Amino acid sequence: MYTFSSILRNISSTRKTISRLILSVAVCFSFLSSPAIAEDKPTFRLAWSIYVGWMPWDYGNNAGIIKKWGDKYGVNIDVVQVNDYIESINQYTAGSFDATVMTNMDALTIPAASGVDSTALIVGDFSNGNDGIVLKSADKLADIKGQRVNLVELSVSHYLLARALETVDMTERDVTVVNTTDADLVPAFVTEDVTAVTTWNPLLAEIIKMPNANKVFDSSMIPGEIIDLLVVNTDTLAQHPELGKALTGAWYEIMATMQQDNEAGAKALEFMAAASGTDLAGYKDQLASTKMFYKPADAVAFTESAALKDTMAKVAEFSFKHGLLGEGAPDAGFIGIETPAGVFGDEQNITLRFNPDYMAMAADNAL
Repeated sequence: MYTFSSILRNISSTRKTISRLILSVAVCFSFLSSPAIAEDKPTFRLAWSIYVGWMPWDYGNNAGIIKKWGDKYGVNIDVVQVNDYIESINQYTAGSFDATVMTNMDALTIPAASGVDSTALIVGDFSNGNDGIVLKSADKLADIKGQRVNLVELSVSHYLLARALETVDMTERDVTVVNTTDADLVPAFVTEDVTAVTTWNPLLAEIIKMPNANKVFDSSMIPGEIIDLLVVNTDTLAQHPELGKALTGAWYEIMATMQQDNEAGAKALEFMAAASGTDLAGYKDQLASTKMFYKPADAVAFTESAALKDTMAKVAEFSFKHGLLGEGAPDAGFIGIETPAGVFGDEQNITLRFNPDYMAMAADNAL
């Protein structure tokens, strides 16, 4: 039987229970709305490999610049070094990465040819001497006739060789291409059997220092044809334009830092030099043979030029000739390549796009 006092005690107890419940709910909502929980950022992965024009990504990651821009646009960006360059592109093509550094030719012949719609988000530079052909105990390109040429087959080195041979009225039938991984090229040149190699920096810089090594052709003789890009999955970019903004904003902050004639600029270059296995002088030498687009407006102008479409037509012709556009490709125009100057190839099968919009935002200080 309940007494009046017991009823009061029960009411009081009930009120305390309700108060605790309300407090618990309030704490839960407070916890859920706290930055730690609300900050459910999407995470994206970017792969890079050692090359003079791609070292800035490593520096930007180490210096916190990429995180800074990721935070600004609400994304996490994991920057991952992949030692084997071609493997990094294969992993991107397989979906393990959302963005990857690669050349224009590799962008066409690996992801685009595999049906992975990809966008060149940042046109970072073009090789202006960073890729070259080296002969042992011979100093003229014409001396390459009849030799075995070690290179990464079906890469930009192969493309460079084909373009070089054209300048001396030769074709690939006049040499024998020997497929060699980039990791094996330097030790291979030391051996007696290897007399000719085609490669890129920093490997090229190491090889030309060796006895009897002579560089007989380099990419400065075909300027603007070997282009270094940051490529992003087109669908991912469409769904997450904030990723494009973060990557582009970070890149041009890094570019600005590299140009500073002060301690910050020197430290940035020293970091990139050490990370690529050389010293500051060696890295500056590599930069000297690279046409870096430090200013976004310059990258936009290059991307919008008709010359880019013409270059990609040459690359597509080489790629088709070597069977790199996929099984059943009837001609060099099988894959559509979209540029601001127009589409080369099949407009119904566009899987490679050069989009200057994000670089233009950077040029307009709109990021």
